[in-house]
Amino acid sequence: MNKTDLIDAMAKGGEIKKTQAEKSLSALADAIRAGLAKGERVLFPGLGTFSCVQRKARTGRNPRTGKEISIPSRTAVKFSPAAAVKEQLNPMKK
Repeated sequence: MNKTDLIDAMAKGGEIKKTQAEKSLSALADAIRAGLAKGERVLFPGLGTFSCVQRKARTGRNPRTGKEISIPSRTAVKFSPAAAVKEQLNPMKK
């Protein structure tokens, strides 16, 4: 699903115009980015949680040459899906 598909689904599901859905999606993305930039966890009920994690500096290898390279530390985004999403993707057999 790409951005256009998501906007179409939001417009149809919310019974709003596509321009309103696009503005809503942009506002949501901006809010998530702003929260992560502050180092906050961003909870999205029914979907999951976005959070920041620190990756340590490490030594890696260039796959083309095999030469060792230094990979600097960085901040990355982690997404943890909600239980409802996990259940929908992997239903328990009863």
